[in-house]
Formats: sequence, structure tokens, C-alpha cells
Amino acid sequence: MSLPVSSAELDERTCRLICPIAAAMVGVCLTGIGILQVSVSVARRTTLADDLLSLDALLFLTAMLSSYFALRLNSPRRLHRLEQLADASFIAGMVLMTIACFVITYAVHL
Repeated sequence: MSLPVSSAELDERTCRLICPIAAAMVGVCLTGIGILQVSVSVARRTTLADDLLSLDALLFLTAMLSSYFALRLNSPRRLHRLEQLADASFIAGMVLMTIACFVITYAVHL
């Protein structure tokens, strides 16, 4: 069963958006981890936030790689599966990053 061309094009455009944004978010997570490590060494207080950001970086890496490989495949069926994985991991990464932001905010003030 073949998919309509417009649906495949829409999925490809979504993957083209997710790939660079997710790659940039990995860099944001790494920067946050680095800043937290400096803060931990100065304040001598540990926080869960750097662990959350590490997991977050893995989710964004999953989103980036699945969208990249979805663009490289010619099979519409695999394109949709990888695009769904990219969407799910990107949204999970954004939710986890928001949770990490709350942990960072309230760990500093406690």
C-alpha cells in the first residue's frame, strides 16, 4: 500500500526540521551539564539536574538520528516509523528539559 505523496512530503519536512533542532538541543544539554558541574564544584551541592540533562541529551540524539535516517531511506513505511520515533523522542526531550529547568531553579534556591 503506497502513501499519498503529500503525506510523505509532510513527514520529510518534519524530519528536516527535527534533525538540526535536536542536534542543537544536544549542545544546549551539554552546556547545561558543564555549567552545573562548575556550580556543584563551587557550592559543594549536588543536584539531579545534570543527570536529567544527560538523559535529555540522549533523547535529543535519538530524535536527531531517527530523523536523519528517515531522510536517507526510500521506504515510506520506514520513513513514517522513524518520523514517529523522532517526534516522540523530541517531545519527551523537551518535557524532560522543562523538568530539569524546574529542578535547577528550585535546587539553587533551597
